[in-house]
Amino acid sequence: MITANSFARLAAVVLLAAASLANIAGARAATIVIVNQNGAGIGFNDATPVEPVGGNPGTTLGQQRLIAFQHAADLWGATLDSDIPIRIGAAFVPLSCTVTSAVLGSAGAPSVWADFPNAPRTDTWYPPALTAKLVGVDLTPPSQQHIIARFNSLLGLYPNCVPGLTFYLGLDNNAGDQIDLVTVLLHEMAHGLGFQTYTDDATGEEIQGTPSIWDHYLLDNRSGRTWVQMTDAERAASAVAWRGLSWNGANVTAAAPSVLARAALMTISGPSASSAAGVYAVGTASFGPPVGATPVSGQLMPIIDQAGGAGLACAPLSTVNALAVRGNIALVDRGNCDYVVKARNVQAAGAIGLVVADNVPGEVAGLPGLDPGITIPALRITQADGQKLKSALQTRSRTRSGVVAQFSVDPLRLAGADEAGRVLLYTPSVNAPGSSVSHYTTEATPNQLMEPAINDDLTHEVAPPHDLTLPLLYDIGW
Repeated sequence: MITANSFARLAAVVLLAAASLANIAGARAATIVIVNQNGAGIGFNDATPVEPVGGNPGTTLGQQRLIAFQHAADLWGATLDSDIPIRIGAAFVPLSCTVTSAVLGSAGAPSVWADFPNAPRTDTWYPPALTAKLVGVDLTPPSQQHIIARFNSLLGLYPNCVPGLTFYLGLDNNAGDQIDLVTVLLHEMAHGLGFQTYTDDATGEEIQGTPSIWDHYLLDNRSGRTWVQMTDAERAASAVAWRGLSWNGANVTAAAPSVLARAALMTISGPSASSAAGVYAVGTASFGPPVGATPVSGQLMPIIDQAGGAGLACAPLSTVNALAVRGNIALVDRGNCDYVVKARNVQAAGAIGLVVADNVPGEVAGLPGLDPGITIPALRITQADGQKLKSALQTRSRTRSGVVAQFSVDPLRLAGADEAGRVLLYTPSVNAPGSSVSHYTTEATPNQLMEPAINDDLTHEVAPPHDLTLPLLYDIGW
């Protein structure tokens, strides 16, 4: 399923190929067909009148949904190489909703194939669309689909389903504060094309003791072994090891330097830093200037605007807080408002940078949002690191803390890659079903289509120099 922050794959059905079939040379593109699985009057057949939007000429809600689906399918089709049409069984249906959260949808391959003619690897599961390309003949019966996709028909249209939050059906990637459906579709279609493991990421158990093609490229960068070389328990452990699982595919590794920026760092020093001194792992913002080769340095000053001592910066800063951050770097807490709001408020008060401390345990993550008016850099740190810094900031004057923060870039490491330049997978320390392992890390900069959340700054690109999705599909056989 897809929520605002996470995605999951559909359960796979196991199929085996037995016949010997001739391979047919592939074309330089693929045809992707959307199979409308909605009934009359609902989903793609919803006759509610709408105005054309963002290059989508549909005049009913159902027409616009179908046009957006086919647009995303055509974008993928233009990048792939297969003679076999790829069928996506798609529908808009009611999915789980509350006033504050919703399942957006789900998509994936409904079957997997192994040991078919021309299989690059034996004893390995492949998704049906890739299987058809490699064999040259469609092994999936015509009555069945290569990918199944379901999306929430209730989103934003009912008072009990996140009112005000809707799918943007335009084709121009101009969703504003809505959810860009084309971007979500590109992400989910990639899962169906093979951007996922069929091995259980929580238990490490393979389907019938057979690995996915994906698993051949999952490298535990601590032990130097791939998932196919590991036990169930070892795979499960690597799936919750932060920065511990890398993609060991030649196409992705070669493309990464042209796509990813250098990793950002925050270094803490100064006479009052004490045990807080050192280099901190950080998440970067999709708004404001990137952390560059020219360091930004200043006194780190906490904002306090809550009774419990927290500083949210969700409103214009008080005189005392504004005095503290002017010409300095502001430390605020996550929560209660968007990150861009916090950045606008500290920037208006004269801060030269922003650090957001998380309010829940976990690994570093980025700061999503868009605002061209933000001109200061912003970074995010973990809750534990935030508490460490706050302890060092207990004694300070109104304008100086003696704790100096410097934003800079790592000259040796890419943002979202390990020390050897291999792109990291998403492996939070608490397993996230459907998100863990089958996505790129959230540390990638710029944000990538196949991270476990849809970010505001994504384009409709799937290939370098913007994105690393297509190189991974090339690695598995596309």
